[in-house]
Amino acid sequence: MARNLLKYQNYTRKEVHDIFDPSTNFLPQRGTWGLQGIIPIPDRENDFVFFVTIGRVEGHHAFDEGITTDGVLTWQSQPKQKREDKKIKAFIKHNHNMNNIYLFLRTNSRNPSYNFLGKLAYLSHDTQREQPVYFKWQILDWDLSSDQANQIGLILDNSTSIKQHITPGVLVISDPPFQTNTRIGQTTSEFRGKHVNFDLNNKMNKRLGNLGELMVVKYEKDFLIRNGKPELAEMVNHTAKTEGDGTGYDIRSYNLNGEIKYIEVKTTRAGKNTPFYLSIRELLFSKQHPKKYFLYRIFDFDETSNSGAMYMINGDLEQHLNLEPLTFKASK
Repeated sequence: MARNLLKYQNYTRKEVHDIFDPSTNFLPQRGTWGLQGIIPIPDRENDFVFFVTIGRVEGHHAFDEGITTDGVLTWQSQPKQKREDKKIKAFIKHNHNMNNIYLFLRTNSRNPSYNFLGKLAYLSHDTQREQPVYFKWQILDWDLSSDQANQIGLILDNSTSIKQHITPGVLVISDPPFQTNTRIGQTTSEFRGKHVNFDLNNKMNKRLGNLGELMVVKYEKDFLIRNGKPELAEMVNHTAKTEGDGTGYDIRSYNLNGEIKYIEVKTTRAGKNTPFYLSIRELLFSKQHPKKYFLYRIFDFDETSNSGAMYMINGDLEQHLNLEPLTFKASK
């Protein structure tokens, strides 16, 4: 019987084969599962298993691969692969919400086992180098501790873990990021210097969401008081707390002229361009009340100092964001 797939557990190639392709025979040191580093999963188009050995050498090429403390994997394709190759195109177009790439990693080529680190989400690729092609991936649900990394012999790189310095307790207002679905990659210098933290796991993180909401409640009250509207500040309501979820917004606040503002708050520890989830109720409410609806996106949030940066979007969210359907309610 095949083992269950669990993060940070060790698996041999045969054990991985038995999980994903149990109907075929496993051939040690031979065939697809016995030798290859990139393996398509049968009957699952654009789903792959990556076997990665940090520090490997193939022919005259020494692979420069590693993982940052934030779970960003720098990875290279096979030495002969070009950007126009079918697999490489599939990797560049990879959508982690629709397809899966499973990362199994080891730090010693003599070790028969690989540690399962999780699934991958595409971040970027180098548009100037090929044979091999250079990629950056975010390891999803990344929570590997230093002790766990040491146990598997993995040295995490913190050189690209650049955090924006924000004055504690202050929100920095900035423009929303440019939204695009086009993946054109980056030049070599941009690729080497770029760091993107990819965090889609805050959907269920109630504690983080609540901290962000409390931060905005304080921000709104302080703004009204500073501008001589203490009576409006008293009326600011943390709706998500007083009524619970499902209203389509988290906070009811006011403009200086007394008009209602409906505020939805989305909070992440990660960067400005990090995607986030919207409920159908939130989207519809923004359409029904476009002039009064505001989305406050808090990013680079630091729980220790209770600080972060923020941009605002006012209006029908469908007019401002790229929306991608991920789940459906089905009936017959």
